[in-house]
Amino acid sequence: MLNLIPAFTFVLAIIFRLEKLNWENKSSQAKSLGTFASIGGAFVVTFYKGPPLIGELSHSGSPRRLLLSPQLSWILGGFFLAAEAFMNSAWFILQALILRKFAAVLIIMFYLFFFNTILSTAFALIVVSEPSDWKLGLDIGLVAVLYSAVIGTGFRVGLCTWCLSRTGPLYVSMFKPLAIVFSIVMDVVIVGDAFCLGSLIGAMIIVAGFYAVMWGKSKEEKTTEDCGLGSVNSSREKVPLLQNRIEEN
Repeated sequence: MLNLIPAFTFVLAIIFRLEKLNWENKSSQAKSLGTFASIGGAFVVTFYKGPPLIGELSHSGSPRRLLLSPQLSWILGGFFLAAEAFMNSAWFILQALILRKFAAVLIIMFYLFFFNTILSTAFALIVVSEPSDWKLGLDIGLVAVLYSAVIGTGFRVGLCTWCLSRTGPLYVSMFKPLAIVFSIVMDVVIVGDAFCLGSLIGAMIIVAGFYAVMWGKSKEEKTTEDCGLGSVNSSREKVPLLQNRIEEN
């Protein structure tokens, strides 16, 4: 369901006028088709395996025991994942709206991490009851904490916030389906999982949709720049010739 983040972001961006949608323009057509193509490719990877192209499929042994019935677990899981996708999209939109009014990325990140620290500390104090669980040794646990803090939170959130201020929420959300492509490569290279036909087809669709959105965004920005230059030139032509010469001198 996290594959729905670009769709939710695209709809919310149009509602809050962060993106323009005009079916007569090729840029809008490319952005719309590319967004839904990336979503479709992500669902192909998720729901269609196909025959293995590299390696062999691994079959798990004993089935897992579920606390709830399988049907109810699927319904609740799908609902919570869809809600998470919508909240991620709403968060991108909220950040973009804030950055329009207050474009200080470092100050926004400071307040974000400050309140995240307060909420995380309060939650940890409620959940973690054993004092020994707060101790960190010189092992993989410390590496995981440092990686999560520096790369997973600091670098990732900072980069996303900076990209939101420069390009908008749709551009940032398009990297969600693209992450599936990198996950497939990492699974094959590091974990040793099989590379199936469905993964290949889905990855190709995701990449094609991603580049379609990027092409639409670049064409839209170029059109906006051309319109801005045209309006400046037309305003200069309306100024008397003598005043133009005085300004040039």
